[in-house]
Amino acid sequence: MLRIRRALLYAAAVASNVSALSGPSVTLDHATVMGSTDGTTDHYLGIPFAQPPVGKLRLRLPRPVPSYTGIVNATTYGNQCYQANLVAPTLPNDLDLPPEIAAFLNGSLNTPQPPQNEDCLNINVIVPAGTKPSAKLPVAAWIYGGAYQVGSDASYTPTGAGIVNRSVELGQPLIFVSMNYRLGVFGFLGGREVQEAGVGNLGLQDQREALRWIQKYISAFGGDPTKVTIWGESAGSQSVAYHMVTNGGNDEGLFRAGWMQSGAVQAVGNITKLQTTFDFIASEVGCASASDVIGCLREVPADDLKAAGDKTPTVYTYQGINTPWFPRADGVYLIDDPMQLVLKGQAAAVPFVIGDCEDEGTLFSLASLNVTTDDEFLDWIKSSYFPTASDDAMEILMHYYPADPAAGSPFGTGNAYAFTPEYKRIAAFQGDFIFEAARRFFLNQLSHKQKAWSFMSKRTQVKGLGATHSTDLQNVYGGGDMADFLIRFVNTLDPNGGPEIHWPAYTPESPQLLAFVDGEKPLTIISDTFRKEAMEYLTFLGLVYPV
Repeated sequence: MLRIRRALLYAAAVASNVSALSGPSVTLDHATVMGSTDGTTDHYLGIPFAQPPVGKLRLRLPRPVPSYTGIVNATTYGNQCYQANLVAPTLPNDLDLPPEIAAFLNGSLNTPQPPQNEDCLNINVIVPAGTKPSAKLPVAAWIYGGAYQVGSDASYTPTGAGIVNRSVELGQPLIFVSMNYRLGVFGFLGGREVQEAGVGNLGLQDQREALRWIQKYISAFGGDPTKVTIWGESAGSQSVAYHMVTNGGNDEGLFRAGWMQSGAVQAVGNITKLQTTFDFIASEVGCASASDVIGCLREVPADDLKAAGDKTPTVYTYQGINTPWFPRADGVYLIDDPMQLVLKGQAAAVPFVIGDCEDEGTLFSLASLNVTTDDEFLDWIKSSYFPTASDDAMEILMHYYPADPAAGSPFGTGNAYAFTPEYKRIAAFQGDFIFEAARRFFLNQLSHKQKAWSFMSKRTQVKGLGATHSTDLQNVYGGGDMADFLIRFVNTLDPNGGPEIHWPAYTPESPQLLAFVDGEKPLTIISDTFRKEAMEYLTFLGLVYPV
């Protein structure tokens, strides 16, 4: 979800070596698209895939670009979409937290270099150098994370070139594609007016339009539009799941597989539950009394809208991961609670891989270090996640997620890292509810009728946080073994076929995970039955009390 410093530094180093001297080009419609090369990969950057969503097109569904004409300069990144002001939580000095925590936080909050602008719906394509239009290579379409408030297609595209290089080395070449999508107030505004106008979850609609662009144009770059795998991490991973459950589960031929890292469908309510945030934004920019509030929002300066959005919660504020910017059921893209859609069988019947890091919740629990008692934990969990739940329901949850540090996250660390009496408890709950239980639900509902594999990442641990959210990105983008599994899956729809341990398919009867671990045996198979009753209860709560 959040960008890792090392990946960005590597990306910058790779990007600095890209040259347009040899001038690779492709033809799109009546245009010549000029790219650049580093000698091993050809880069086509910042190509518009939709009309600029500005002016009267703000807060509207994306519209495809008209036919390309003339010369399109695709040698530099396009604008990134407006980013929220995501500030790391203040860490109390008196808790003597390991310095590695602050270092990780600071590294995760680096901002990509392209300027921010509403005109940001662009796409990048990286191909093996010299690829011909007739190559028909499979495509890995990357959707970045960032809690639907931050993220850029410039963040990992250069390291995506490393995956393309590795695919050539393995004899299974592929094309890497990354797309922008609107964020925060521009892409995920909720409320009654938004639902009535049919413009909810615009960021997901942007992604869908990018997938349509791939279908129309990827063959010009040497790609096979029938062999697209959508791949994402965190919000990007959830997005992959939402593409699987929209449109009644009809994938429209836009993709044939999914790869998800830290995110599945969530138990979410209707978009009208976000009315308070909509009203706040409207008031902040002077639109609250307008007869057509959304029409008014289309006319205010973009910087004013961004500033209003920056006054709302993020994943690094007290309430935790449940912010007002996550997708909700809008009646158009998500016609119901996504978990209910899965239960109704409305999910694309495509092969998929899904996995989590072991300690997903620790990173997002640093903002609630002021919660130190059972009563405060109860108040926090009700206000943040289950405001309408009964006291009995909360008592059962507190039983499954006790204050005992040894039961909390980072898991397997005993009483260590109990910075406050409730920190490891909150971390365990958030990691399980948002990530682990959602992943297991998705697998249990779908893996009996379509091929599925699942993993757990325990590597790249941070002292005090464990294998926290986003630590798996170093493996897949830094040349680790996860990249090889991904490359084979994109090519063959099966991650196996290399020298590594066999990765068994997941079934409800035999729920097995591939664990990426440290030590002499970096890969092992484990059973996906840990905290079984607790996570079943979390799934139940989510279905009864969607957030």
